[in-house]
Amino acid sequence: MTVDERRMSEARDVARSVRRLTPPNPWVGAVIVDESGEVVARGATAAPGGPHAEVTAINLAGERARGATLYVTLEPCCHVGRTGPCVDVIIRAGLARVVVAVRDPDDRVAGRGLEQLRAAGIDVVEGVLAAEVEKDLAPYLHHRRTGRPYVVAKVAATLDGRVAMGDGSSKWITSEAARADGHELRADSQAIIVGAGTVRADNPALTVRTPDGVYEPRRIVLGHAPEDAAVRPCEERTGDLATLLDDLGRDGVVQVLVEGGPTTVSSFLEQGLTQRVVWYLAPAVAGSQVGLGALCALATPTMAQLRRGRIVGVRQIGEDVRVDLEV
Repeated sequence: MTVDERRMSEARDVARSVRRLTPPNPWVGAVIVDESGEVVARGATAAPGGPHAEVTAINLAGERARGATLYVTLEPCCHVGRTGPCVDVIIRAGLARVVVAVRDPDDRVAGRGLEQLRAAGIDVVEGVLAAEVEKDLAPYLHHRRTGRPYVVAKVAATLDGRVAMGDGSSKWITSEAARADGHELRADSQAIIVGAGTVRADNPALTVRTPDGVYEPRRIVLGHAPEDAAVRPCEERTGDLATLLDDLGRDGVVQVLVEGGPTTVSSFLEQGLTQRVVWYLAPAVAGSQVGLGALCALATPTMAQLRRGRIVGVRQIGEDVRVDLEV
């Protein structure tokens, strides 16, 4: 690993610490290293309306930022929003070099931030750990490129794909550890979507129960929830799923978690609206002739229509296995 890669890795760590704090803004980390190679400041983007990572790091570095190198995971902004342009602060601080992982696809930036830094005589390097940071920022980048949230579909099933037994029971197929991991997915999302059938069958509260979490995402039911449902109050939506995602994207929702049930998850996959599937596999079998299939509403008439993806993660959680699939 080169020096630039090592410092960018530190900036990634800083960025991940604010993953749940910054949306709809990106979670960005910055590290400033002086001419002797010493780290003089680290900064992370604050909650919306607060300073961006670059500004926080520059303020902490003070005069030691002059002639130093700034490592930042995302291209500095060059427009006026709730805060001023970061590029102006960087130029005024006298930084000699800026190392960036990925460009910001936001129409208000999209390379112009880097152009302004270069025009000011600053040495700009881009693409350091780009693939890794693209993964870190996948929901944000997707949102800015498409206007829609990044959709994660969650499934918890037996090895043979059953999410409920013959009598309709589904609690609990997976272990407590896997369910706790599912709450981390909720905490990473700004909205949770379930079908009304799941609400009637399982009566989920759809709250976030994580050790560090106080944030509660929006809870959206496709259809009508019973008056005594645990998920009340919630948002009830009917109609086109793509339109729903467009609306959520305009509201600043960067990531959506689709929790089910089988009909809802199948619909999102059928319509090509899912970016990732997180599948929890329990070490159990139910038999294909009983119970409810995880994707029972998904039709695949021919091999040519088989939906293929790319497995990007496999790990054991408690007694279960989590498989992450990019669709």
